[in-house]
Formats: sequence, structure tokens, C-alpha cells
Amino acid sequence: MFVLSQSSLDKLKGVHPNLINFFKELILISPWDFRILRGVSTPAEQNKLYQQGRTIKGLKVTNCDGFRKKSNHQIKYDGLGYAVDIGVIVDRVYKGTWKDFHYYQDIYNIAKDKGLLQKYNIEWGGNCWRSFKDAPHWQIKGADKISFR
Repeated sequence: MFVLSQSSLDKLKGVHPNLINFFKELILISPWDFRILRGVSTPAEQNKLYQQGRTIKGLKVTNCDGFRKKSNHQIKYDGLGYAVDIGVIVDRVYKGTWKDFHYYQDIYNIAKDKGLLQKYNIEWGGNCWRSFKDAPHWQIKGADKISFR
């Protein structure tokens, strides 16, 4: 059985309560340990991620620039973020490449099988978009339709 670290709990500050409760429950039944990598993002933080693979070396990780196209990690009208990214840890090593998709799929499967997705109204980035598979990403279902501040 795994538990969320204090660092992970700190990264959940400002995140929608359903996501917080979802992850607190999910970590207890997850087949893999994971950490919260990102909860709420400022526009500048989002833009820095957007620049990765564009003006900053690395692979593209988002299509949201934080200004023209906002991310569900950014604050919505109610003052909350509606998305969280996790990182799977196996043998003390972060698993975050395309070869590691199956770890995230395992976590999704247990969340689905145990009814946590429905209970907390959560969707997974590994299967909620047709053009982009974002395995670390989890969000409140329908978050794209909720307005920003």
C-alpha cells in the first residue's frame, strides 16, 4: 500500500476537492506508487511547459500556452484548478516515457474497476482526447466547459 507524500499533498493545494479526494483514495489501491507532479499552474508556469519542445529543448508536453489557450491546471471561475498530473515511481525511478504508458493504464484500470472515476467525476488524459494521449493527466470530467477567472 502506498501513501501520498507531503510534497504531493502540497501540490494539491488549490485543486478541486473531488480530485484531492480521488487521489487520496486512489493511492491506497494503486498497483504502482505515484507522486503528484503538478496541480494548479499560473499562466507563466503553463507557458513555460508550452515552450518545451518549441523554444526550450525537449518534447512537447502541452498544446495550452496559458494565455491564448488555457489549461485546466489554471484557476477557474471558482478559484480552483481542475487538473492534476502524476508521475509513476517504480523501484525509485520515475516512469514518464511512452514506453511507460502501461503503468498509467494500470492505475486508470483500478480507478475504473473500483468506481472511483464515476464517484469523483474524473477522466484520464490517456483516453479522453483523440489526438493526444497524456498519461500523467487527470481532470474533472467536463472541465473544458468550465470558464476561467
